[in-house]
Formats: sequence, C-alpha cells, structure tokens
Amino acid sequence: MKTTKQVLPKWFTDSGGMLYTDGDSVTNPFSGQSTDLTAEELSIYDFIKGTELVTFSSNDKSLINNFNKAIRWFRNENVDAYYILLD
Repeated sequence: MKTTKQVLPKWFTDSGGMLYTDGDSVTNPFSGQSTDLTAEELSIYDFIKGTELVTFSSNDKSLINNFNKAIRWFRNENVDAYYILLD
C-alpha cells in the first residue's frame, strides 16, 4: 500500500466527495479479487461506484464529466487496483 498521501482533485471536493481518513481492502464482486486502497483511493472508488448508479440513468453532464474524471484519476493513481476493481 502507498505510504505517501495522494492529492485529491479540486473537482472531487467541489462535488461534495467524502474524503475518508483510512483506507481499506476492496473486493471485486464479480471476480472475487481484492486489493488494498489508500484513504484517497477508497474515497474516489466509492465516488465512482456511487455515481455509476446515477450516471447511467441520468443526462446530468456535470455528473457524467466527474465520473469520467474519477475513472481517469483512479487509473492514474493505482493502475493495478483499477484493473482489479473497475476494468
């Protein structure tokens, strides 16, 4: 697990994203694979999963834009976890 604090983007905090103080292990429900995430990664991951439900039934361009930014941020910060959990 990473030990340096990752910087969350301004759009995340501006959109009301919740920053967790602790990381955790997350399991992909389809593959059963797990990975450890930092607090920042878990915050973005939960943002992705939460907006995923709303985004695909919404025409909210801002929400869709932030969803896509979150995916890119997560992939750039932890490519291994991205492929385990989101790809």
